[in-house]
Amino acid sequence: MDRFVGSYDKSLVRAARAAVNEVLAVKKDERVLLISNPGKDVRELSMAIFDACLDVDAAPSLIFQREKKQFDFAEEEVVKAMSAKPHVIISMSKERLGNDKWGMKTGYKGKRRYDHIFDFLYEEKKTRVFWSPGTTKDMFRRTVPIDYSRLRSDCSRVVRALDGARSVRVTAPGGTDVTIGIRGRKARSDDGNFRKPGRAGNLPSGEVFVSPALGTMNGNIAYDGSIVLHEGEIVIKRPIMTEVKDGFITSISGGTEAIKLEESVRLGEKKALEAGKRGELRAALVQKYARNARSIGELGIGLNRKARITANMLEDEKVYGTCHFAVGSNYDGDAEAMIHLDGLVKRPTITVVGSSGKERTLMAAGKLVWD
Repeated sequence: MDRFVGSYDKSLVRAARAAVNEVLAVKKDERVLLISNPGKDVRELSMAIFDACLDVDAAPSLIFQREKKQFDFAEEEVVKAMSAKPHVIISMSKERLGNDKWGMKTGYKGKRRYDHIFDFLYEEKKTRVFWSPGTTKDMFRRTVPIDYSRLRSDCSRVVRALDGARSVRVTAPGGTDVTIGIRGRKARSDDGNFRKPGRAGNLPSGEVFVSPALGTMNGNIAYDGSIVLHEGEIVIKRPIMTEVKDGFITSISGGTEAIKLEESVRLGEKKALEAGKRGELRAALVQKYARNARSIGELGIGLNRKARITANMLEDEKVYGTCHFAVGSNYDGDAEAMIHLDGLVKRPTITVVGSSGKERTLMAAGKLVWD
């Protein structure tokens, strides 16, 4: 069978095969939809994965769309392709898959209301997926062919500690000291095991994340690793200090990087209001979306030992020895926003408080306690 003639090397083939075989366990005749952009790295990676699917006699389809940014919509043809409910969906985008215009206006009904068909399909266990926004060939080569047994073990232990807990406290040398309520929340594991419908995550994999219970987060976050802004991602030189009260950012201070974060948050507020005026967002949701541009929607713990900080959040948020807090929407569907801006905190100490009040340290100064 014909294969793409490109600049494949053994390390890229190995990474593509790891994605298809170890991560997704793609089988003969399974329909695989790959969504990408014409950009060189994501194009070649998509075609390498396409070929790896052919190697196992699957039935892959590859669709390209224009590059999408934070507030752009996916092409209608892409949404319709996903609505065919393939066994596997892979988003290999240079930046974003794009928002779902129909979903934001009307929604998809399942165990909750979904604003995007991509989320609806995997959370309702109709398909299995992974998404790699902004990935590069170098990143994919380094961080995808890894020891998944060790990663899955680490993720499982962290999830068990978080599930059923009352709260989490995070402190770090840069000035972070924040408490997050997680009662009633379920921790999610991005452990590279997406072999069954409903399983999904990033490649590279390597984090456990949880949405804070609404109104429970208080303290200070000092972002000192890297952060996503509306105009790109940066490695932070001067820490961005944020005060959080009842789950919302009340102040942002620091240098020019802090100013850029404030601008990004305000843009998230503005975009929600504009979407409401255009009828792209239901009127009942407009103020909530705008308000949630200042919420903290996620605590994530990085566990991929091959990842490093590169100003690419797809990799940065997986870096072992870091944690991250997202400004904007959460993953439980009850605090949605137009933005989700991840920011890293280096060398955190993470302590879990159980339902009985007993404390347990998971990570001390950036190192898992069982290492």
